[in-house]
Amino acid sequence: MLKLFSIVFILFIATGAAAQDVDVSRYKENYKVHIKKAVHPVKLDGDLSEEDWQEAGSATEFWQKFPRDDVKGIHKTIARVLYDDKFFYAGFTVYDSLPLIGQSLKRDSRIRDNDGVGIMLDPMNKKTSGFYFTVTAFNVQADDLLTVNPDNLTFSWDNKWYSAVKRYTDHYTVEMAIPFKTLRYNKDNTIWGINFIRSDRKLNEIQTWTRIPLNFASVDLGYLGALHWDQTPPSPGSNISLIPYFTGNIQQNKEDGISTNGSLDAGFDAKVALTSSLNLDLTVNPDFSQVEVDRQVTNLSRFSIFFPERRNFFLENSDLFSEYGIPPIRPFYSRRIGLDPDGNPIPILAGARVTGNIASRTRVGLMTMQTKATDNYAGQNYTALTVQQQMLKRTTFKAYFFNRQGFFDEKNKLTDPLDEYGRNAGGEFYYVNQEGEWQGWLGFHTSHKPGRSKDNLFLNGGGGYFGRSLTSFIDYDNVGTNYFTDIGFVERIENYDALRDTVIRLGFKQFFNNNQYTLYPKKGIINQHSFSLENFLVFNPDNTPNEASHELGYTMQFKNTASIEAGYTFNTTHLQYHTSFTDGVPLPPARYRYNQFSVNYQTDIRKKFSFEGGITAGNYFSGNYLELTGSAIFRSQPWLTIEMNAEYYRLRFPGVYGKENFFLLAPRVEINFSNNLFWTTFIQYNTQRNNININSRLQWRYKPASDLFLVYTDNYFSDPLLKNKNRSFVFKLNYWLNL
Repeated sequence: MLKLFSIVFILFIATGAAAQDVDVSRYKENYKVHIKKAVHPVKLDGDLSEEDWQEAGSATEFWQKFPRDDVKGIHKTIARVLYDDKFFYAGFTVYDSLPLIGQSLKRDSRIRDNDGVGIMLDPMNKKTSGFYFTVTAFNVQADDLLTVNPDNLTFSWDNKWYSAVKRYTDHYTVEMAIPFKTLRYNKDNTIWGINFIRSDRKLNEIQTWTRIPLNFASVDLGYLGALHWDQTPPSPGSNISLIPYFTGNIQQNKEDGISTNGSLDAGFDAKVALTSSLNLDLTVNPDFSQVEVDRQVTNLSRFSIFFPERRNFFLENSDLFSEYGIPPIRPFYSRRIGLDPDGNPIPILAGARVTGNIASRTRVGLMTMQTKATDNYAGQNYTALTVQQQMLKRTTFKAYFFNRQGFFDEKNKLTDPLDEYGRNAGGEFYYVNQEGEWQGWLGFHTSHKPGRSKDNLFLNGGGGYFGRSLTSFIDYDNVGTNYFTDIGFVERIENYDALRDTVIRLGFKQFFNNNQYTLYPKKGIINQHSFSLENFLVFNPDNTPNEASHELGYTMQFKNTASIEAGYTFNTTHLQYHTSFTDGVPLPPARYRYNQFSVNYQTDIRKKFSFEGGITAGNYFSGNYLELTGSAIFRSQPWLTIEMNAEYYRLRFPGVYGKENFFLLAPRVEINFSNNLFWTTFIQYNTQRNNININSRLQWRYKPASDLFLVYTDNYFSDPLLKNKNRSFVFKLNYWLNL
C-alpha cells in the first residue's frame, strides 16, 4: 500500500514539468470579432451573398482541436456575425467536398457525428455559463446550456431559434437566427465571450476558432474569444413563453389485474425572464410520457445503478443543483422527484424554478416541486436552494440547502420517523487556474433526519493536474453511516444481506486515483495512444479494508475513428454480508481476490455499417466470469439507422453457490422522414429483469419547439416468453407560444 501511494505521489508531483504552451490570459485580445447591426432586412435562406453578410465581422483561420491542437484546420471555415432588433445572426461558409456526412435528421444530433458547425456564446463574459447552438450540413439543429463543467452536455435544453443551409459542390453555407428572447444577458454588457466550432467528419477533425488544447473540451468556457458590440445589444423586451400541452392515454395492466382504461389530461410550462439574466420556470401538472425509455443494463454489482435524468424540466441549468459531490455520491439527484423507487411515475402537481445570475459573478438556483398523494405514497414537497459565487478567474464557491418534506394523513400514515423529512446542506470550493490544467476541490456536506444527528457527514476533497499529455488526480471521500440523501444518490451506502433479506447502512471512506499519459503521433494511421493506471480503495468506518481495485489500461485511436481498448484489473473485496449473484446459496462474508482482462474494438463509425465488440474474462469473487458485448449499426444516411446491441454474461460459482446466464438484446430502429418527422422503435429483451420492453415513438415537430408525440409502450415477461404485463398508447400535443 505504501509503495502504491508513493508511486501516485511521484506521478502527481512530476506533472508540474509538463506545462501548457497556450497563454489564455490574452485570448480576449488575440481573438476578437466585431458585430454590427444589419442595414437591410436579413432573409433566412442559407444564402450569405447579401451585402450585410459580406461586410459583417468575421472569424477565420480556425485551429484544429482534434486530432491535433498545434496546426490550422485542413479545410477552410469562415464564421460571420450580425444582428438586428430581434435576432442574433451567425453565418458560416464551410469548405468541403461532396458527399457530406449526416447520420441523422433528428433534432439534437451532435455535430461530432456529422459535418456541421456551432457557436458558443457567454453573454455574461464570466466563463461560468453560456449557450451552445449547432447546425449540421443537413440543417439539423441542436442546442444546450454551457456550464463550468464542459462534460455536462446533454442537449436536453430546447428553445426556439431558426436556421437554413445551402449545399454546393465544394462548400456549404449555414445561417442561424437566434432570437434575443432566447438568450439571457445584460444589455449594458458590450463584450461577450464567443467561439465557433466546426466538425469535418470525413477527416475526423474538429476545428475551433480559438486554440484549445487537446486535453480540454471544445466547448470549454475558459477558451472563448471576445465579441465586441458596436453599441449596446437590443433589449429583448417582454420575454414570456407559455407551453401548454394536452395528452391522452389508453392503458392496460394485466400484471396487477387492472382492465383497459383511458384518460385525458392537460397542463403547461412557462418561462418568464425576471431580469435580463434571471429566469423563472413554471410547470403545472407536468407530463413526461414523451421521454424516451431508459436503456436497460445488466447489474452484477452489489449496489444500485445511476440512471441519467431525461425529463427536460429538470435538465435546464441542472448544474446548479446536480454537480455537488462526485458522480457516485450526489446530494441532489432529480430522478428522486416524481418517481418511486421502482421508477414508476408519481404525479407532480406543480413546480417552480428560478435560475440565473443575480450579479455578474453570482448565480443562484431555487426550485420547489409538489407531488400528489397516491394510494401508496404520501404527498411530498421537494425544495432546493443553491448559490454559486465566482472567485478569481475560474474559481468558484458554492453552497446549497435541499429539503424533502412528507405530508402524512390518515390514508398515508407515518410509520417510520425517518420518512417525515430529509434535509441536506453543504458547500464546495473548486479551484481552477486560468489555463485549466491545475484543479482542486474541497467539500463539506451534512444531512439531517429525525433522531440521526451523529455520523451524518460527507467530506470530500482532491486535486490534480490535467495536462495535454499527462493527467493525474486523486480524490478522497468520507461518508458517514447516517448520511442520508432523500433527493440524492449514494452508490454504496446501502448493503443488501441476502441471508437475512435486509438492507444495512454502512458508511465508508474511499480513495480514487487516476493517472493517464497520452502520445500524439504526427504521422501514420494513429491519432493517439493512451496508457492509464487507476486505483480505487474503500475502507469501512473503523478503517478496516473493504475493497481495492487497480486497473491498467491502454487505448489506441486511429485516424479513421476506429479504436482498440484493453485493460487488466486486480481486485480484492472483503465481503461484509452474504451476497447473491445467482439462484444458488449466497456467497459468505470473506476476502475474495479476483482478476479480469478486457479488450474492446470499434470499427470506423463513419461507414454505412460499423461494429463494436468486446470481451471481459477472468474471475468474479470465487467464480468464473465471462462477458461478451457487441453493437452493430447500419445507416442509410441521413434517413435510416438500424442498431443492434447485445450483451451476454456467464457466471459460474463452485458447488452450491450456483451459476447464471444473463442476456440483454436491444435492437433500435430510427426513421427520419424529414427534419421535422421522426419515428423511433426500441426493443429491450432483459433476462435479469425478466422483461421484454417495446417502445415506439413518432414525433412531428409541426412548429419550432412545438411537437405532437404518439407513443406505444408494451411490456412482456421473458419467462414465460411473451406473456403480457402491461401496455399503453399515449398522444401528447404541445405548443410553444411567445407572449
